[in-house]
Amino acid sequence: MPSSSESTTRNIGGHEVTISNPGKVLFPKPKYTKLDLGNYYLAVADGALRGAGGRPNMLVRFPNGIGAPSFYQKRAPDSRPPWIEVVTLRSGRTADEVVPRDPASLVWLANLACLELHPHPVRAEDLDHPDELRVDLDPVPGIKWPQVREVAQIARAVLADLGLVGWPKTSGSRGMHLFVRIERRWVFDEVRRAALALAREVERRGQGLATSKWWKEERQGVFVDYNQNAKDRTVASAYSVRPVPDARVSAPLSWDEVDDADPEDFTLGTMPKRFAKIGDRHAGMDDSAGSLDGLLELSARQEKEGQGDAPWPPHYRKQPGEPPRVQPSKSRARAEKYPLIEVSRGKDKKEALAGLSKWKKRHPRVAQLLEPADVLVDQMRGRSSAWYRIRVNLQHVPEKLRPSPRTPSPTRTPE
Repeated sequence: MPSSSESTTRNIGGHEVTISNPGKVLFPKPKYTKLDLGNYYLAVADGALRGAGGRPNMLVRFPNGIGAPSFYQKRAPDSRPPWIEVVTLRSGRTADEVVPRDPASLVWLANLACLELHPHPVRAEDLDHPDELRVDLDPVPGIKWPQVREVAQIARAVLADLGLVGWPKTSGSRGMHLFVRIERRWVFDEVRRAALALAREVERRGQGLATSKWWKEERQGVFVDYNQNAKDRTVASAYSVRPVPDARVSAPLSWDEVDDADPEDFTLGTMPKRFAKIGDRHAGMDDSAGSLDGLLELSARQEKEGQGDAPWPPHYRKQPGEPPRVQPSKSRARAEKYPLIEVSRGKDKKEALAGLSKWKKRHPRVAQLLEPADVLVDQMRGRSSAWYRIRVNLQHVPEKLRPSPRTPSPTRTPE
């Protein structure tokens, strides 16, 4: 194995790509290195480029591995090879983002310790019209994987009824994604509106299995995150390596694999063999672009029934027709139903969870009354890095036992 201080250079498709510190360990448990990451993306390049290639990508970097702080980087590094393509995105401020086009660009990103590929749902040639609707199925705490698969099948059926094809993949974490190729005829707000209509229909058909509710304290089952389709939002694409201890990857599946698939089976170590054997399960995705007309008609019917817009993410401008962007726990009329207190903050999830454990030790009677979904773990974004906070919903705790809010431990402020 190369040492962590040397570098290695290889010719990939006519481009010289250097991996500095190739022996640097990014995943301590399986001891996967930066060189392993580069070799992985080279092995699955055809599929990874189908998901992220030709699109502007936000960089999520882990320079010292998954056990150390990561940071987001919208702007492409100034020091980059001339063959690395960029495109300028304008949304308030401008940013030149990387557009990978070939295997060499994937390995170059791996050298920056970009574990995940985070593409926007647009092509570099047309930044205003998405060609992908993204269905993000995110289970609330306590919800098991079989329910995620069941909701995925419901979403598949809704899409099929409206003439669309969903391409499933594990998220690489606890959830599942369905990506839908669409014609480039609609702007971001229309795509988001279609996604919201889909989420509400999945919720209706699921009868308690799924939810479209934006605020965490209102959710039950599997959250269908319609806001992943808002402009400037990115989602880990197919074959992305996720920052979890066993180096799981976001694995494309065929629908006949969904009911038996286990996210633990797909890792940086196992996916290259699977890819070499069966190829890319999403190879036909680009041939299935469909129309949003059916979903937008459904949205119009829902609006007539009183279901207008739903909350946008907190850092977006207030939108016309959007309901009050107030958490239920902060609304006077609903605070009694959702009595939330913040109990911990941390520079990473591990530190925040340690703070939660301390809080539970101080309040053992309260801790025993909490349901899994009552513990809300939020990843917060500062200007350049992420941090975590943990809130607790005391809805199942008698009022006389509810502890008073106090300064979270450990404390953490955004950067």
